[in-house]
Amino acid sequence: MSRSVETSNWPLPANGVRFITPPRLRRLLARHPLAAGCYPLALGFYPEASGHRMERTQPDDHLLIYCRAGQGWLESGDGRFEVGGGDLLLLPKGVAHAYGADAARPWTLYWVHFEGELAEAFLRPLGKGPVLRIGVQPRLLAEFDALLGVRRQGLSLPHFIHAAHQLQSLLASLAVLPARAQLKSGRVLDVDAVHTVMRAHLHGTLNLDQLAAQFKLSRFHFAKTYRALTGHAPIQDFIQLKMAHACRLLDEGAQSIRQVAEQLGYEDVYYFSRLFRKVVGMAPAHYRALHRG
Repeated sequence: MSRSVETSNWPLPANGVRFITPPRLRRLLARHPLAAGCYPLALGFYPEASGHRMERTQPDDHLLIYCRAGQGWLESGDGRFEVGGGDLLLLPKGVAHAYGADAARPWTLYWVHFEGELAEAFLRPLGKGPVLRIGVQPRLLAEFDALLGVRRQGLSLPHFIHAAHQLQSLLASLAVLPARAQLKSGRVLDVDAVHTVMRAHLHGTLNLDQLAAQFKLSRFHFAKTYRALTGHAPIQDFIQLKMAHACRLLDEGAQSIRQVAEQLGYEDVYYFSRLFRKVVGMAPAHYRALHRG
């Protein structure tokens, strides 16, 4: 039996959107092999949502809210959070929460309620915090707009299967958005900026002290912040970028493996080959042979 989806009763203006997937389609999506993993139950767009407020004590579904502009607040078991433009709220099933718009500068929101066998797996890579400060991401705004387009497609199952895949794509894209952290100094550590420095040194060496100095941080603080944002050690990611470039060189050129190693700053071709095997899963010669078949 389908439960009703608990959305706010905020009075919708002419340019607002609130769409609830009909119960018949929810039942079909829950059973369909192409949609059962994760599918939308309700979705919407609230512009300058003055007076918007919601409290859910035992939510039956997962909820994702993206604040495009303005301000608001969220209360959950983790405390009270101020919310602003570029903040993403992750509100999982079964976790009580309340949220609302700021009285002076009400927020503008995209939101989607969703369910499915893989819903929790899609949320897991995003961390445990209820608020992700990802900034205003044009690509994410476009993905929400595309998802909202389902309401104009009629009530046919194929269109809603497509919407389920758009939702899954949106959730998966969140795991690879550029991560940023506000430091105590007030500056921001941007993982994209770190990767730009790494790419500039693909043909040479780069150690942790040099990386940290680029961002005016101690070695310890830089490594700790970077790992908190990405789940990896910075030099581990630098080596990953180097090996990805090695793959391109092996694919595209006629250089020997020794020449590829030297181009990436490795004087010892055997050390390069060990690193390549560890990251790629096969020796450079084997990789080149496979891609020339």
